[in-house]
Amino acid sequence: MLIHQQVLVGPHALAGDLVVPRAAHGLVVFAHGSGRLSPRDRSVAEMLQARRLGTLLFDLLSETEGRDRANVFDIGLLANRLLQAMSWLRERRDLNGLRVGLFGASTGAAAALVAAAERPHEVSAIVSRGGRPDLAGPALAQVRAPTLLLVGALDAEVLALNREAARQLTCEKRLEVVPRATHLFEEAGALKRVANSAGDWLLQHLSASGAR
Repeated sequence: MLIHQQVLVGPHALAGDLVVPRAAHGLVVFAHGSGRLSPRDRSVAEMLQARRLGTLLFDLLSETEGRDRANVFDIGLLANRLLQAMSWLRERRDLNGLRVGLFGASTGAAAALVAAAERPHEVSAIVSRGGRPDLAGPALAQVRAPTLLLVGALDAEVLALNREAARQLTCEKRLEVVPRATHLFEEAGALKRVANSAGDWLLQHLSASGAR
């Protein structure tokens, strides 16, 4: 059974969807400017829920903020919103004890890495989907959470940036290149591959049996 709630996250009351399966193995917070509305994030979230992982999709930016393109690349702002969401989750007694993972897309991946570097004891795993981890800058070397970088094989520029970011990460890490996939993973089977790999990684590091 799923517990599905429409929620207002953090001090800015950002709209979100919280879904927690019964006996969940962990909780995955999606970091994306329009995470609540992104069809790709919603599709991945549903596949994670089927594997008994809770998910929180919420908008890191308000509707007004999202209209300013500069905010989408303001990693400090996005990371701060993510940290506020993590604090909000910590205050919910019904979620007490669930390990938290972060799933970042695009600039949200950098925000996830910065947030994880700031609160290493609160983040148990990170997944980046077609992300820009390079934008996390010096925070990359401070990340302690196991990090999976998923990039399309045909997304040449982003792949090169991810390879460089992977070299700077000192935590447990893996760069997985999805064959024949472009930046948005719109090709047949590509998004399912992303969800399967993300699910394996998150379950390994969030579940009681898989956590170290």
